[in-house]
Amino acid sequence: MEHSVITPRRSRFARTIAKVLHVRAEKRNLHEKTKKGQAKNVDEDDKLLKEAFLAKLFASLSTVKAAYAQLQFSQSPYDADGIQTADQIIVSEIKNLSELKQCYVKKELDEMSPETTLLLSEIQEQRSLLRTYEITTKKLDYELKLKDSEITFLKEKLAEANSENKLLERRLNSSGNLAVPDDTRLSSLRLSHFVAYSRLAIKSVRSFVRLLITEMELADWDLEAAACSIHPGVSFWKPNHICFAFESFVCREMFDGFDRPNFSTKAELLPENKKSSLLYYERFMEMKSVRPADYLAWKPKSMFAEFCRKKYSRLVHPKMESSLFGNLNQRNLVNSGEIPDTPFFLAFSEMAKRVWLLHCLGFSFDLEVDIFQVRKGSHFSEVYMESLNEEAFFSSEAGSDPRVAFMVVPGFRIGKIIVQSQVYLC
Repeated sequence: MEHSVITPRRSRFARTIAKVLHVRAEKRNLHEKTKKGQAKNVDEDDKLLKEAFLAKLFASLSTVKAAYAQLQFSQSPYDADGIQTADQIIVSEIKNLSELKQCYVKKELDEMSPETTLLLSEIQEQRSLLRTYEITTKKLDYELKLKDSEITFLKEKLAEANSENKLLERRLNSSGNLAVPDDTRLSSLRLSHFVAYSRLAIKSVRSFVRLLITEMELADWDLEAAACSIHPGVSFWKPNHICFAFESFVCREMFDGFDRPNFSTKAELLPENKKSSLLYYERFMEMKSVRPADYLAWKPKSMFAEFCRKKYSRLVHPKMESSLFGNLNQRNLVNSGEIPDTPFFLAFSEMAKRVWLLHCLGFSFDLEVDIFQVRKGSHFSEVYMESLNEEAFFSSEAGSDPRVAFMVVPGFRIGKIIVQSQVYLC
């Protein structure tokens, strides 16, 4: 059986050497034939001279290209010696190209040894190409180091920003945390406490949403399609703004019934206002410093436990849980009164605790607690709304206020205090 053999192509340099050797052999044969009177009229010498001329031309051009690459590389970072050397090479090769041009015009292509010229020109061209590759490699290495330096700088700025954020958070918490007054001193409560705890509740919502989005990405969800299913027809100003759609969904479910006692859908008979305020304040103080998982284990039949079960069932649809985790284990544990020991449920229970604390704190005042929604298409109002995307203000037509695309976080009204809703504008 015959076998086909594939041989690698010879390099350009190897082909040039082979050509030179072949030409030399042909010349020897030609010389012998001439001596014997059998030589024919061939133009091999003229062909070889032209090939040698072209080889010198391309070699010179390659040298100019390598020198120009060196000139560019030496400019940043600045290298005076490198610039001067490259400049001298370019000037020298331009003069050489000018001389080659004159030789070609005058048809003075005579060479003492065209075979040697052809070989040396090929060597010069290969060296110039190699020099160009070396300079390109150095340039890429320099750019890589520059990018590494930028990354290091940005990491330092991020760490600095995180440090400042933590400091601001500590200041906020220290100014907004409740001192622990006696049960009979409910008058010491201030409405600013409600504002501070509302911020903590929204912060916990955003932490849960970040984890939810991560789980969706791991499960190969189409986040854009999921966001559009929540708010159809909304065009987001930036790709990362789709997180606001998920935040609005979570807030809508978690704060539903906030203005009703115990988030109940049924009318409940309440005691007198003072006793009612004391009851909610006691619930607030009871849970304030306790981990939600510990509280659920301690009081599995408490109002808060019932709140968690209802909200989890509404927030996490069975199809969603099955898609994210491959089973319904967490839902089954929650419905049976047990506590799933998973990062997802722990994040949910922490969010539920913050919302529950805010609810109890609001009902601890002898004031009516009201939660208000903002409809799609409403005009933006600085009194009742806070914008989450400033881009809408810069692109809106002159004289017209941007409209609400959807509400992300509901607003609250307690006494004369208004906690602004957070909206996404179109």
